[in-house]
Amino acid sequence: MEIVVQKDSMDFIIKSRCVRRGLCSRRHSLWILLILLVVCIAIQTFVARQARNDKLTGLPHLRSVNKQHLFPTVLNVWESIQSLTAKTDVKSPQTDRTADVHQQNEGYRKQLDYILSKHVDNLAIDSQTEARKASAGKPLLPKHGASLGLQVPLALNSTRKSFISDTPNPPSLLKAHINSVPTKETCHPKSHIVFLKTHKTASSTILNILYRYGESRNLTFALPLNKHSQLFYPFSFASHFVEGVSSRSLREFHIMCNHMRFRKYEVAKVMPRDTFYFSILRNPVAMMESIFIYYRSIPAFHKTHSLDNFLDNSWKNYNSSVTNNHYAHNILAFDFGFDNNVAPGADDLEERTSMAIAAIERDFHLILISEYFDESMILLKHVLCWSLEDIVSFKLNSRSEKSRHPLLPETAEKIKRWNALDWRIYLHFNTSFWLKVDSLVGQEQMKREVSQLRELQTKLANSCLKDGGAVDPSKIKDVGLKPFQYGAAVIQGYNLNPDLDTQTKIKCQRLITPELQYTARLYTQQFPELAAKHKQETKGVSPRRQRSDRTGMTGRAWARDAHYRQMMRRKFSNLKNQRALTSALLPHTDANNNTSLP
Repeated sequence: MEIVVQKDSMDFIIKSRCVRRGLCSRRHSLWILLILLVVCIAIQTFVARQARNDKLTGLPHLRSVNKQHLFPTVLNVWESIQSLTAKTDVKSPQTDRTADVHQQNEGYRKQLDYILSKHVDNLAIDSQTEARKASAGKPLLPKHGASLGLQVPLALNSTRKSFISDTPNPPSLLKAHINSVPTKETCHPKSHIVFLKTHKTASSTILNILYRYGESRNLTFALPLNKHSQLFYPFSFASHFVEGVSSRSLREFHIMCNHMRFRKYEVAKVMPRDTFYFSILRNPVAMMESIFIYYRSIPAFHKTHSLDNFLDNSWKNYNSSVTNNHYAHNILAFDFGFDNNVAPGADDLEERTSMAIAAIERDFHLILISEYFDESMILLKHVLCWSLEDIVSFKLNSRSEKSRHPLLPETAEKIKRWNALDWRIYLHFNTSFWLKVDSLVGQEQMKREVSQLRELQTKLANSCLKDGGAVDPSKIKDVGLKPFQYGAAVIQGYNLNPDLDTQTKIKCQRLITPELQYTARLYTQQFPELAAKHKQETKGVSPRRQRSDRTGMTGRAWARDAHYRQMMRRKFSNLKNQRALTSALLPHTDANNNTSLP
């Protein structure tokens, strides 16, 4: 009997221990899951904070993936606890969703690689085909990188190199730009914008678009100091060139778009971290013809009777140390902040080209092409999440046909050799422009929206303009709407229809206001006290004298910049000589460890 009782007691003790062990095991598992829950919450908090920081930097991103596809959420962990408690083996759909996302991203990568290789490889084929079709005296407009006889060695090897080898992971960068374009559901208009206004590239028209957009929404412009029209160009940009920065009278700037020589880290001191950067390029051949007419009075052009004469004696007529001569040589590279003085046959031309392209790719989200202005505006509309009405425009600061001179193919080749750096930069971004059109908008949708844009332009022209289009400056009735005339170019303007209601007149007048007048008006609106003070100081001074004073200030700034560069060159030269002298005076040790004095 005692043996039976003891046996029953032992069984009871063993069972109770098993129960306690099972409970402890279950409790232990719950503690582990609770710890995992805390870790997951911490990871999610870190990811969210990192996403907010990345968003503030304004860098392009890949298509966003829901974080629940990457990390387990609180709900996922709670479901796991419930499944363990209920002793059920329920398979989470998390793994399948993650696999789908990876598969989708892999598809994007393969699609982009295919598009990239297709366009770059076709660059050489298209250029050779178009060159064969080119007739004498009819320069070709560039498309998909094939323009005005692209040289064969550059077409395939150098272009693919500039896309892949010499830029910081450009396929990923381009994919980031492509996938960062918002959808209709997530599209929010951008209002922090930097536009690098390049010369003779239809940039005045884009300036007007940005001015109208900002003024209608009461945005703040980063305007030049002391009511200048340019940000002390050609002096390299500095943050104190902007009115309100030194005085700290303004805390936030939305749009910067006046002429400047770009310097990213100085611009970043003024503009928010989520700022969108873009610019526009033009075929250097057509641009050189325009520059020669517009800046005819600069020293490099002054003694030449034709563009061909200058190109035939370019290095004889061109002196880079003379003020304003930078307009005559690789002006695009100069505007982007690079050294424009590179000889056509220089050994480091390709290296400098690759470095310039890589820097532009890094600092700018979008580069537009002037020859395809309407397509550029549609692409800009999609990227900025703007409407069609926001990007409609009339041509501003445009020459009359009588001041344009067609170029022969021989002259075009001379320009491409003289402005070799600009030419290569243009070819690269002409190709990347069409890549983005194909990927972000699509050819069919682009055609439809360009047609809609032109219809809207025609409608506005019929409503706003008295003569239906641009007229020579002598025919402009309102002096306040007459564009600034410079050089040998005849810059056209517009006349408003007389019978317009007040609201329509304001809208139409903004569309045709020239750059200098619009800039002055915005300055007066943002800084009324400073504008009144400036008006009082310049009272009785002729506009010509005012422009001369501003030119003098810019010239002095340019001289200071040149003097600073010269001092730095001397400093490094002296340092180099000192190192060489020190090395010469130090004892020398040969291969046998024998020391000798110089």
